[in-house]
Amino acid sequence: MKIALSVFALLILSAFAVVFSQAPTNPASQATAPSVTSHGSAIAQHTLSPRQLELVNQPALPAGTQIDKLIVYKSKREMHAFYQDKLIKIYPISLGKSPIGHKQFEGDMKTPEGVYSINDRNPNSAYHKNLGISYPNAQDVAFAKSHGKSAGGAIKIHGIKNGLGDIIGANHLLKDWTHGCIAVTDREMDELFVAVVDNAPIHILP
Repeated sequence: MKIALSVFALLILSAFAVVFSQAPTNPASQATAPSVTSHGSAIAQHTLSPRQLELVNQPALPAGTQIDKLIVYKSKREMHAFYQDKLIKIYPISLGKSPIGHKQFEGDMKTPEGVYSINDRNPNSAYHKNLGISYPNAQDVAFAKSHGKSAGGAIKIHGIKNGLGDIIGANHLLKDWTHGCIAVTDREMDELFVAVVDNAPIHILP
């Protein structure tokens, strides 16, 4: 099983055009060589932007931190986390494979835009835990129905496919790869899974 997962991971990384080699553990120190973050996630520095590197290398949230609002800036590929209107942390993210525009129909690979809420959490997700997003709302359903289609659903914030998190790490940021969900690293997902309160609003902006 481990061999199969490793082969699968290499195929995925080939799609991301990532080449690994050993390098220092301080990614900010050398912007042209692949490295490993202080969190143990492999990253490709010659392709991740300085902003992504900065965000990837943030310290973990202090124990007991709560997040009661999320704002996603799709064009920036960032998710801002707040508690009582104070910015707590910014997470770099990947989006659906067709990232521009609001999700309208099942299978369109778009990430929704609008105001929703965190309405579910699953510790046993196929993609290292997830937080459910309340898409579709009544308006989404009505619009899709008017076109004779389904609005889709099962939009989540989730980590990397189980078994591949330590191999892919922050390299997932190199492209938009989900079916419409918002993706973070496994370590970031562990943090969000505990910190985000039930029914927290999530504003997803273009």
